[in-house]
Amino acid sequence: MKTILIQLDTDPQPSSFDRVVAVDAGVDELFSYGGVTPENVEPLVHGAMFTRGPADLKNTALFIGGSNVAAGEAVLEKVLRTFFGPMRVSVMMDSNGSNTTAAAAVLAASKHLDLAATEALVLGGTGPVGLRAAQILASQGAEVHVASRSLERAEQACATIVRNVEGAKLTACTSEGDGLQEALGRVQLVIAAGAAGVQFFDADGWQAADSLKVAIDLNAVPPVGLGGIEVTDKGVEHAGVTCYGAIGVGGTKMKVHRAAIAKLFESNSLVLDTAAIYEIATSLG
Repeated sequence: MKTILIQLDTDPQPSSFDRVVAVDAGVDELFSYGGVTPENVEPLVHGAMFTRGPADLKNTALFIGGSNVAAGEAVLEKVLRTFFGPMRVSVMMDSNGSNTTAAAAVLAASKHLDLAATEALVLGGTGPVGLRAAQILASQGAEVHVASRSLERAEQACATIVRNVEGAKLTACTSEGDGLQEALGRVQLVIAAGAAGVQFFDADGWQAADSLKVAIDLNAVPPVGLGGIEVTDKGVEHAGVTCYGAIGVGGTKMKVHRAAIAKLFESNSLVLDTAAIYEIATSLG
């Protein structure tokens, strides 16, 4: 029986990026829908649920994407409410590449640090990728400083993570001023996950942090978030700090994305969210 992936994209046009990855992951058939909302998704889910018998439903899966992560999460919530009993299919949510990118970034850091003994700073920590990177780090026992231009938003992000990670060790801070400098001066890991064109530190700024061991910049658009890190850096040392750029992390992100798509067809009951996708990432070694 052929595997079918149903792409539910919240943007008007379904992402060509996500379509290519699905094909490369070995999906037999790909059905793509744009403009998906919680209000119109139910018939699409019913089409996935009721066309094959319970024993064959593992061959159908849903992928939720789009550029708006909040919209994707709302669609996921509606999808899960539509399932009942054995009538369900596996589903993955990766709007804006948020979960797979965050998983790849933390996996890169884990190759050089014991995350359970690490203090980390996530810049752009309230954004789609930053929030999830902070959540994964917290789930691995790291102490995480979540930075945002708004302290209130940083505090809200911390509250969101606490709901998902019991015992999370989190501190909210602003991404400017003395608080940020103080946080940088005590961490071993910094992940820059801000918006395109936002630079948090120039090279001299982050290289002056004596405790820093690993720096990861996920912005490929100049100026990068951490000056002096090249987008292609992958485990490259700058001033004694192991560095990764956006493309350096991107190769792993693609592997995680493809592996997660393949994983969907192992059963009909998987929900691949932030935690589940990081678990897949760690299985890749």
